Amino acid sequence: MIILLLVLPLLSALLMLLWPRIAPLLALLSAAASSMLALQLLLQVAEQGSRYMLLAGWPSPLAIAWQADTLSCLLILLTTVLQLLVGFYAFATRSRDKLGQGFWPLSSLLQVSLTALWLSRDLFNLYVCLELLGLVAVALVSLSGRSAVKPALNYLLLSLFGSLCYLLGVVLLYGMYGVLDIAGLARSWQTDWLSSSALSLMSLGLMLKAALWPLHAWLPSAHAAAPAPVSALLSALVVKGPLFILSLLWLQLASVAQAQAAALLFAVAGLAALLFGGWSALRTPFSKNLVAYSTVAQLGYVTLALGLMLKFDQPLIFAALWLFVLAHALAKAACFLAVGEMSATLGGKRLTTLKGASQTMPLAMFAFAVAGGSLIGLPPSGGFVAKWALLQGLWLQGELLLWPLALVFATLLSAAYVFRVVALAFDRADPVAPDFAPQVLPQWLALLPALAVWAMALFSETLLQLLRLEAL
Repeated sequence: MIILLLVLPLLSALLMLLWPRIAPLLALLSAAASSMLALQLLLQVAEQGSRYMLLAGWPSPLAIAWQADTLSCLLILLTTVLQLLVGFYAFATRSRDKLGQGFWPLSSLLQVSLTALWLSRDLFNLYVCLELLGLVAVALVSLSGRSAVKPALNYLLLSLFGSLCYLLGVVLLYGMYGVLDIAGLARSWQTDWLSSSALSLMSLGLMLKAALWPLHAWLPSAHAAAPAPVSALLSALVVKGPLFILSLLWLQLASVAQAQAAALLFAVAGLAALLFGGWSALRTPFSKNLVAYSTVAQLGYVTLALGLMLKFDQPLIFAALWLFVLAHALAKAACFLAVGEMSATLGGKRLTTLKGASQTMPLAMFAFAVAGGSLIGLPPSGGFVAKWALLQGLWLQGELLLWPLALVFATLLSAAYVFRVVALAFDRADPVAPDFAPQVLPQWLALLPALAVWAMALFSETLLQLLRLEAL
């Protein structure tokens, strides 16, 4: 199943180049089959335990090491399901958005690179996956045409700089230890200036590629310039890849002393992202920029949870970290699809275009509002479950003042920019043309991930249990 999850989308991407006319069908069939395989793999791993693979029969540390644990399987399932949903949206709007035939093989390559990244436990193989992910993401951004050239170029240059920082750290570690397998490195890890320098370089590169504050400047323009299906994939999935590697470095590789030294830096960066991203979303006049700045803010929760996990080593905080990732991916996919559909149908990029959208496009507006409720953290959404787990972890550690108050303030800021859109949408709508008839299917496809993020509450106990066991 693990091999099929990689071979199937890769083979479909190659076939799309040969038969571009059936590319959408191949992409959707591949994503559907991959989703079923990912679900089956998750159930097997949850029941039987993690799977560890050494490719091509080579012994460790020469072989490429893959590990399918509960977290990796959850992320693979998230990737394949969102790939399928966004693929259906792109197919439904193909005559209007004019993505071109390039979208379909690129989206399949995006799935391959993310799946390989979730499975990899070797620093150099993670670099290869990261580089492929970045190049595919830049190519997807450029599908918008001339207006996306500058944002795509900025994204490419900064992504390459981040990759070079990460690769330089890998070279330093290989020169010192002679191995790149994370488990092997952890056994011989030493707390010295060279290891700390390598960790710092790799973290700098990963934070830049994940658009974590203060290295987030490229994200709003790139996500806003991309077509709606691409923006959904970038915000929901692509920025999570570097975050995954960052968590591997600091939770599995770094020593206790190094983790304690970095904990406050990550926590403060997370709080700053929540404040700056929320304030920028509150001020921007453009709808997609608002959702993009919201991504900067919401990633602050993940960065904050990572810093608190390094400080307290609390399984509940680890679970909260990845619940934030899952909830944000679903909610942000819904937001970008809903806003993209409203902007394209109503004909404008500014927030004022959404005036009266509750009357003209009620389904899309409902999808945005439902997803926004999770971004705020309203119960019983996935965002609320993640915040509750984080607050419980802080309570067990006796942290009852600073961090909980910061979360409350960030929640109010999130509510401000979400209700900014909702209030505008409930204003009186301007007259529309007699033949105004928005497409219904794309609006339903935007609503599905919004409903899914609220359905996370139904599986919250199972998710918390699985993720807490992963932290032990």
